[in-house]
Amino acid sequence: MPPHRNGNLSMVYFQDFVLEGFEGGLETQALLFAVFLALYMVTVLGNVTMIMVITLDAHLHSPMYFFLKNLSFLDLCYSSVIAPNALANFFSPSKVITFAGCATQLFFFSLLVTTEGLLLGVMAYDRFMAICSPLRYPITMCHSACIRLVLGTYCGGCLNSVVQTSFTFHLPFCSSNRINHFFCDVPPLLQLACGNTAINELLLFGICGLIIVGVTFVVLVSYGYITVTILRMHSGAGRRKVFSTCGSHMAAVTLFVGTVFVMYAQPGAIESMEQGKVVSVFYTLVIPMLNPLIYSLRNKDVKKALWRLGQKHTAK
Repeated sequence: MPPHRNGNLSMVYFQDFVLEGFEGGLETQALLFAVFLALYMVTVLGNVTMIMVITLDAHLHSPMYFFLKNLSFLDLCYSSVIAPNALANFFSPSKVITFAGCATQLFFFSLLVTTEGLLLGVMAYDRFMAICSPLRYPITMCHSACIRLVLGTYCGGCLNSVVQTSFTFHLPFCSSNRINHFFCDVPPLLQLACGNTAINELLLFGICGLIIVGVTFVVLVSYGYITVTILRMHSGAGRRKVFSTCGSHMAAVTLFVGTVFVMYAQPGAIESMEQGKVVSVFYTLVIPMLNPLIYSLRNKDVKKALWRLGQKHTAK
C-alpha cells in the first residue's frame, strides 16, 4: 500500500486512470462503436456544413446567424473532446487515460458546455431585441456587441471550468483509478476520491444550478415578450416565420437544459452513474448532432442558402 497522501495535485496516488465505459461483450462494444461513430460523423458533417454556409452566404451575415455559427463551433468542439477517445477505447484492452489527459479533457469539456449554455441565453436575448425592438436592434446588436457577448460566454465557461477542474483534481484519488464512465467528468471522478467531496458537490450543484436558472430565466422572459409581440402582429406570414425561428431555439434550449439538469443539478446525480452514461451520450453526441438539423430543417433562410451554394457548385 502506498503511504497516505493529502489533496495536493502532485501527491495523487495514480498517474493514470482507466475509463471503464459501457459494460458488455465484444458484440455490444461493436454495436456501441457503430452508434458512436455514426452520431459523431453526422455531428461533424452537420456542424461543419452550418459553419461553412453561414460564413460563405452573405445573406446570413446577421447577428442571429453569427451566434448560430458559434453554437455549431461549440457543438463540433465539445463532441470532439469526447467522441474520438471514446471510440478508440471501445476496442482498447487498457482504456487508459493519463492524469494530465483526464484533467485536460474535463477542462475543455466543462469550458465548452458551459459556454454553450450561456450562448443559448444570449441567442434568446438576440431574438427578443430583433422582434420586440426592431428599430434599436441594429445599434444594440452591432457586430462589436455580438463579439463582446460571445467573448463573455467564453469567459463564463472558462471561469466555471477552472473552478471545477482545479477543485476536482485537488482531491486525493487513493481508492481506485477506474472511472465508471466513458470520459472524464466531475461526478464519476468524485466517486473515486477518498477525501471530503462536500465542497465539490456544492460547487457542482450550485454553479450548474445557477447557470440553468439564469439561462432559463433569460429564455422565458425573452420569449414571454416575444409571444406578446407576435400576438399583436397582423401578418400571418410574419407570425409563422417568427414562430419557426423561435421554435427551433426553444427546442435546442429545452434539450440542452433538460439533460444538463438531469446530469448535474439534481440530488443523487453523483451516485447514478449508469443513468449518467446514457444522459451523457445524449448531450455529448445526440444534441450536437440535432442542433444543426433543428436549425436548418426549420429555417427557410438556411435552406435557401444551402440551395444557392449548391447552385454555385453545380455551375462550376
